Amino acid sequence: MPAARNTNLTMSEELNFLPSITGSFAQPAAENPTVEMVEAAYRHHGLHFRYLNTEVTPENLAAAVAGARAMNWVGFNCSIPHKIAVIEHLDGLGESATVIGAVNCVVRRDGQYIGENTDGKGFLKSLQEIIDPTGKRIVMFGAGGAARAIGVECSLAGASHLTIVNRGEARGHKLTTLLNDQTSAKAVFEKWDGDYTIPENTDVVINATSIGLADAEARLALNVDSLKENMVVADVIPNPPRTQLIRDAEAKGCRVLDGLGMLVNQGITGIEYWTGTTADGAVMRARLEELFGG
Repeated sequence: MPAARNTNLTMSEELNFLPSITGSFAQPAAENPTVEMVEAAYRHHGLHFRYLNTEVTPENLAAAVAGARAMNWVGFNCSIPHKIAVIEHLDGLGESATVIGAVNCVVRRDGQYIGENTDGKGFLKSLQEIIDPTGKRIVMFGAGGAARAIGVECSLAGASHLTIVNRGEARGHKLTTLLNDQTSAKAVFEKWDGDYTIPENTDVVINATSIGLADAEARLALNVDSLKENMVVADVIPNPPRTQLIRDAEAKGCRVLDGLGMLVNQGITGIEYWTGTTADGAVMRARLEELFGG
C-alpha cells in the first residue's frame, strides 16, 4: 500500500527542518536572558531561526568561532569577556566596531564573519527616551567593551564631558584617549579606589561594569549620598533589572534606566543584521518582564 501523501503541502512547498542558527558566546552564560528575548521575536515574526546560548571560556573562544563557521551559523553575540578578544578571530569589522574597538554582534556576510557593535547604539536609544545627552556631563564606571561602546556613542551624540572611573589604569587611560581622539567630547580618567563620590555637576551616571550581574545585592563602590535627584542613573545589567544601584538611585530621587532597554534595543539591531526583519521591541521586552516579574 503506498505511503500517504501530505495533502497540506503545495507542489512549491517543502518541509524544512534546518533552521538558521544564531547564538551567544559568553562566560558566565546562564544569567544572560538574551536567548529568551530573541527567540520570542523569532516566534512572533515566524522566522525559521534559533538562538543558542553557550558558555565559552577565553581559551576556547577561537574554537567556538571556528565551530560556528563549520556549522554555518548566521551570526552570534559576544558578551563578557569576549567583546575585544573575538576581533582577532573575525574577517573584518563594521564602522562602529572599528571606532569602538569592541564587538558584541557578529554577522555572516558573503561567507565572512564581520564584527559589529550594537551595545552603544542600544544604550543611547534607551537613554534618549529619558534625556538628551547633548551638552551633558557623564560619569561612567568601567572601561571594558560595553563602556567603550557607550562612551563612543554618547560622545558622538553630543555629550560634552565624560569621566571614566575604572580600577585598571591602563584600560581607563586607553578609553579616555580613544574618546578624546575620535570624538569632540572631553574625557578624563579617574582611578576607582574605594567609594567614588559623584561630582555635583554630573548629569548622567552609568554603570558599564558587570557588578550586579545575577546578584541583586552587589553594590557599586560609590558614595550613595553623592547621587542627587537631578541625575539620571543608568545600569547596563539586565539580570536582575532592579540592581542595587537602581534601587539606591530611586531612593535618592534620581531618574533611572535599567538594563532591559539597552538589551532590547541592541537585540533589535542584531536580529535585523541576521534576518533582515525589524523585530517588535514590545514583544521582546514583554518576555523579559515576564521572566523577571515585571
